[in-house]
Amino acid sequence: MTRLESRARLFAFCLSALAGFVDAIGFIQSGGFFVSFMSGNSTRLGVGVAHHATDAAAAAAIILAFLCGVVGGGLIGARFEARRPAAVLLFIAVLLGFAALLRLLGSLAPAIALLALAMGSANAVFERDGEVRFGVTYMTGSLVRVGNGIASTILGRDGNGWASYLLLWLAFLAGAVLGALLFGSGNSTTLWAASGVALLLGLLSLKLFPSPAS
Repeated sequence: MTRLESRARLFAFCLSALAGFVDAIGFIQSGGFFVSFMSGNSTRLGVGVAHHATDAAAAAAIILAFLCGVVGGGLIGARFEARRPAAVLLFIAVLLGFAALLRLLGSLAPAIALLALAMGSANAVFERDGEVRFGVTYMTGSLVRVGNGIASTILGRDGNGWASYLLLWLAFLAGAVLGALLFGSGNSTTLWAASGVALLLGLLSLKLFPSPAS
């Protein structure tokens, strides 16, 4: 593994922890919807269509916001390709900051939409040629890779890469635990803190991933 690849993996773990942190806050605030886990929201959308139109509408709105975030993050990353991580993370920091402000003003639904928009954008940080190297918000894929890697190891094949995906999932889980603990304790600064962390990660990326032109 190259030094740059090692840095990218460590950075991905930090970003995954931030995603877990934000997802836990969004889950609590919205009463059981996710801002980074769209498989869960898709299930809620389906169940809502069958039984509860209000839930279906909420799930659909969050899914749409997440999708817009993926598109927006991808466009920003492409526009500032040489500084992709920093540009996308600055966008995320701004979105999280506005979400914190809206929550402070009592506008919960728009705040949740901005959280989903931010989490969709997060996947563009490690996008390359239209492919996401590290999926920092969807952990099902990571767990599948862990399972496949363990099976390959048992069968005597090359399956050493699964440990990184396990760490990615653990980072997300740790962030979710911390977010739930802090937000559940009535801490009103949690989203502001998440915005600050996104900004710090963006600044750190300038050091870790220097522009090819520099």
